[in-house]
Amino acid sequence: MVWRKNILFLLVVSVLSINSYGVDMYEDKPGAMMENGRFQNSDIRYQTSLADFGKIVKQYWSTKRQSPKPAQNLPMQILTPEIFHERETKGPVLYRLGHSTVLIHIDNQYILTDPVFSQRVSPVQWFGPKRYAEAPIAISNLPRINTVVLSHDHYDHLDKNSIIQLAHKVDRFITPLGVGKHLRKWGVSAEKVEEFDWWQSIEVGSIKFVATPAQHFSGRGMGDRDSTLWCGWAILAEQGRIYFSGDSGYFPGFKEIGDRYGPFDITLLEAGAYNRLWESIHMLPEQTMQAHIDLGGKALLPIHNSTFDLAMHDWFEPLEKLLHLSKEQSVNLLTPVLGEPVSITQPQESVAWWREFMPENTERLAFNLSESNSIAE
Repeated sequence: MVWRKNILFLLVVSVLSINSYGVDMYEDKPGAMMENGRFQNSDIRYQTSLADFGKIVKQYWSTKRQSPKPAQNLPMQILTPEIFHERETKGPVLYRLGHSTVLIHIDNQYILTDPVFSQRVSPVQWFGPKRYAEAPIAISNLPRINTVVLSHDHYDHLDKNSIIQLAHKVDRFITPLGVGKHLRKWGVSAEKVEEFDWWQSIEVGSIKFVATPAQHFSGRGMGDRDSTLWCGWAILAEQGRIYFSGDSGYFPGFKEIGDRYGPFDITLLEAGAYNRLWESIHMLPEQTMQAHIDLGGKALLPIHNSTFDLAMHDWFEPLEKLLHLSKEQSVNLLTPVLGEPVSITQPQESVAWWREFMPENTERLAFNLSESNSIAE
């Protein structure tokens, strides 16, 4: 099947960057630790081996799913320059554009997270996981971007084609340590690129950006595993506070980030492409919910889903599971369709839009969910 071939292709790309490390724990220290020129997580050293790779491939090949991708085009609100102009005077707002790409307007500045607009998340555009949800806007129609925020260098977060197309309309790119080398190689002016270690920060006008620890890994090709850093970002503005996770497994660092910089009006947390085999680097839904609580979030907007098929769960499962968990935990869950404006400080009630696109025979009882399409009750 095509989905198996595409995901297997990404796994092969990932295994090329394998460097094997022993698994152990060590005392947390300021900034990211390095060993033999490789960055390390603060709590768990993520180890991959050919044996681990074999287990993952076996599960990919044997797993049967109802709905790897939607059978129809997903709903979205097409964005235009006129919409941005109209919304600019109505308070801080954000728009989810797909996967982990979010456009934020706050303190009269535009911020763009992990911009990925290409058709495939792959070293090549002729093969690899293809997007099933188009972006609601083309790069050419985006407003002038004050800051692009990058979390790490994996292909579904750092997209070469998008960076090249964006370069002329972006004032600055802020990245974890080492990631800037990719941008400069692609022709982005060195003056526009700034790199940061964990807990380092930069102030852009009235907005403070803090690079925060995450539990993940990095690498884009043969032998470069963990040669660049990964991080989340606390975005602290006068009009509101946002946390953007990038990719991360669940770890105690979320509580420390919340204690230092919370509470956050909205947490943009990864919820998708997860599995028990790699939960140390990608959170399961229940861990995403706990991370939101640790961060002191007022509203949770799940990202890293509904755009690419990168794991073994059905495409709608992350949102469905988080809906159930949000009711259990009394958490304000935001699930906008792509392109829908979301007020950062006064978000409106969301609707479980994905249920209209789920297979009719889906076993909702597995999630212990009601039949209501309204998220709030």
